[in-house]
Amino acid sequence: MSAADTLLLGIDLGAGSLKASLIRLDGSLEGEASHPVSTLAPQPGWSEQEPAEWWRAVCAAVPAALAKTGRSPASIAALSFSAGAHTQVLEDRDGRIIRPAILWNDQRSGPQTRALRERADDRILELGFNRANPTWTLPQMLWLKEHEPEAFQRVHRLYLAKDWLRSRFTGGFETDTIDAVGALMADARTLQWSRELCDLIGWNMATLPPIVAATSRCGSVTAEAARQTGLLAGTPVICGTSDTAVETYGAGMMRPGLGVAKLATAATVSVLSPHAVPHKELINYPHVIPDHWYVITATNSCASAHKWLRDTFFRREGEDGQAAFDAMERAANSVGAGSEGLFFHPYLNGERSPYWDPMLRADFVGIGFNHGPGHFVRALYEGISYSLRDCLEVLRANGLGFETARLTGGGARSPLWRQILADVLAVKVELPAVADASFGAALLAGVGIGAYSSATAAEQAIRVVATHEPDPSRVELYEHGFALYRDIQAALAPLNHRIRAQYGAS
Repeated sequence: MSAADTLLLGIDLGAGSLKASLIRLDGSLEGEASHPVSTLAPQPGWSEQEPAEWWRAVCAAVPAALAKTGRSPASIAALSFSAGAHTQVLEDRDGRIIRPAILWNDQRSGPQTRALRERADDRILELGFNRANPTWTLPQMLWLKEHEPEAFQRVHRLYLAKDWLRSRFTGGFETDTIDAVGALMADARTLQWSRELCDLIGWNMATLPPIVAATSRCGSVTAEAARQTGLLAGTPVICGTSDTAVETYGAGMMRPGLGVAKLATAATVSVLSPHAVPHKELINYPHVIPDHWYVITATNSCASAHKWLRDTFFRREGEDGQAAFDAMERAANSVGAGSEGLFFHPYLNGERSPYWDPMLRADFVGIGFNHGPGHFVRALYEGISYSLRDCLEVLRANGLGFETARLTGGGARSPLWRQILADVLAVKVELPAVADASFGAALLAGVGIGAYSSATAAEQAIRVVATHEPDPSRVELYEHGFALYRDIQAALAPLNHRIRAQYGAS
């Protein structure tokens, strides 16, 4: 097969849908398709999904993406995967799924997180390079032990989400170094499972998969998987890794001085580093680039807050969701920088960096008769950008930063939001042509089969299509706005705690 005819398949499991993308070696998109995935919230603060639904989404999205290319499945040289970190699938000895997968954004393990911190906060950070938080697998599995002990005892295999999906294609049982560190059950110094961390919750290490590189080959598509997905049996399957890892990689974060801001369900700010920076306010993962780490700060609600605003206040019954988003964008464009003193804090599901407080709540502050619909949309854009500035300041305080930010995630489609982010962060912002997780996973597939000579050689497939320079006058305005944003957060935090104490988790 010639290079021009070769296709690479990336499959990404997102919070609301599963997406399959087929790209050429030059990075151009040949075909893509997605299929919705539902999230369950059986109790306030809980977030779960049924893995069987993931597989049904794969069997719908992959053939649809291939059909759009008009090509034969024989043109696919390899496939790889990504999904949110921390999300686990638990199987018993008979291969049956024990319970729904607890997602990365689930908040139920707050008490278990506090218990782990009281018992071994510094040691967990020393071994895992990260601090226990409700979004991580370690405290989630401690919750399982305490609240569903029968399920805890039945676990024969623990998969991370993308690994369970891959196992449906190959029958294999592996994970990669990045997702292993993301479970907070591995020694980040050796990139192997840690008995000491597992012993903190009484976890059976025999249930954990072998750890390989994200670009390792992990078998081939089986005949049964080929029958269900329309792929060719024997197609090479590459391990893959977490969604943020492949998004930063697919956006081109392959050299120092280039960061990535992700405007997705949650939002993150990432930077490449030659070493980890263990710190209670930072998240550390190995990167796809060998001998490098990427360091993250994160805010819990981004595109999810945007969607909440649309569905709660802007979308009429029966109206197309994208049409509502487009109307919101037009309204926000009519409002000047600063939203005439209207502020938004995006803490709809608590907050991660830099506050790490699940009891914080969202707000609009400063509302007056002068504020119309567009003000609320622009204030949301600005508030999430301020939250990312909060995140960036943590990186800068630890000697990390960047001069240019590549954007990923659905929020990056908004030109207004991109410019606001450039002005609030005071950095140049670039938009890659394609930079979602399924694209990054497809690049990994190419590295895994040698279609690219190295992990960094895949940079040739990345193209920037829009650039936003910070405007000095707006940078100054947003500097004052950021100070107010922080003061409002500090003033309301104790009130948020009182509200939660009075009214509970809802």
